[in-house]
Amino acid sequence: MSYLELSGVRKSFGPAGARTEVLSGIDLGVERGEFVAIVGYSGSGKSTLINLIGGLLSPDAGRISLEGKPVSGPGHDRAVVFQNYSLLPWLTVRDNIALAVDQVFPGWTRQRREDHVQHHIDLVRLTEASRKRPHELSGGMRQRVALARALSMTPRVLLLDEPLGALDALTRAALQHEIERLWSEERQTVVLITNDVDEGLLLADRIIPLSRGPGAVLGPPVPVDLARPRDRKALNHDARFKAARAEIFRYLLGSGRKEPAREPAEVR
Repeated sequence: MSYLELSGVRKSFGPAGARTEVLSGIDLGVERGEFVAIVGYSGSGKSTLINLIGGLLSPDAGRISLEGKPVSGPGHDRAVVFQNYSLLPWLTVRDNIALAVDQVFPGWTRQRREDHVQHHIDLVRLTEASRKRPHELSGGMRQRVALARALSMTPRVLLLDEPLGALDALTRAALQHEIERLWSEERQTVVLITNDVDEGLLLADRIIPLSRGPGAVLGPPVPVDLARPRDRKALNHDARFKAARAEIFRYLLGSGRKEPAREPAEVR
């Protein structure tokens, strides 16, 4: 059995008699410490999948387990980083992170909790901004706070729900580098959902395409056999990168997409 496992998971939405099946028979195994990216079109059910793993939704059928124990609701063992940051606007960077630490580790001494918060502020390189509130931060800095808050909970699984989708290209590239650095240092199990194939290839150990919905299913996994840290410029000339990219696009473009599609330009 895998560390994180989904078996025959199905999820539908809508009124009785007119329900639409979003996910159909999802089978997924993720090993401890693995970085897996689920890549698919907008509206294919990626966020539904991450919410099921996070326990924010319950499957209509099938089973989700972590270390062999059923996932039956939200828990501190799974932390979700959303695209919209989800920070409390009246709290500082430090206080947003401290709120999570206080809830997860109420038995720790005050000094230990403060040291833990400071460690994660330093980890995402926001030491100088620790007393600022979200409205005083750029989008990239806010997402760093969200990452620090999630990591401070020391979750067994970190779930990334298109966390960089709302950022400009330069900020997105910088945070992709930061996510890889943080994963390399913390070695948490990570599940990333994204509609950016190149992002998945830059970050993940393995990419699994999700077909077009309704009734989306996972396609064949594509291992990313590329040395870390990955140089985004060098990837364009790597035959393994090109082969993996082509394989993912072949599946996605053949999985029911109706409108014309183009492969993106080279990674920059």
